[in-house]
Amino acid sequence: MPDRSAGLRRVLTAALLAVLLPAAGCAHEPAPPHSAAIPSAAAAATSGIDVLFLTMMVAHTEQTLQIVRLGLDRATDPRIRTLIAAVEVTETDELATMRGWLREAGPSAAAAAARHDHTAHNDAVAGLARLRAARPGAVDEVLLDVLGRHQRTASDLARAQVRAGTSERVRELARRIERSRGAEVELMATFRTRP
Repeated sequence: MPDRSAGLRRVLTAALLAVLLPAAGCAHEPAPPHSAAIPSAAAAATSGIDVLFLTMMVAHTEQTLQIVRLGLDRATDPRIRTLIAAVEVTETDELATMRGWLREAGPSAAAAAARHDHTAHNDAVAGLARLRAARPGAVDEVLLDVLGRHQRTASDLARAQVRAGTSERVRELARRIERSRGAEVELMATFRTRP
């Protein structure tokens, strides 16, 4: 008789893949789920769904940091500069946490994270190109558009993880990501409407 929990994990993994991969533009190269035999006790609570989310968010966060660092070099509006400086600090810390959890999940999870390549995704790659090419008077508006789109994607990924994840600590991180990215997008919208 098949293991019922393994079947449920497969169904949840498929559901999460269906939600997460298109939202992140990753449908062409999914990170493999690693729900079987995770070596450490701390990692035992981290399912393949959780590893998939962490892997995708590590790559997404690395791209966010590229966007905000370029923005810090080019943005002129002090409100935007303050926001992206805060984003840099927050997401640098989250990135360290996620990388640590992937290391705890074992070598196969860390290898999956290292293999997951976001460079071909239009979201950040195209956005970075737009930001680099923006004329000085348009940088702030382009940055708000590029970062806003990128952070909405992060919020969508996190929302899917909250629904489908199994590790409570990963789901709690996803809740924080969903709230913070949503708040950032809302704040950026006010920058566009106020002088």
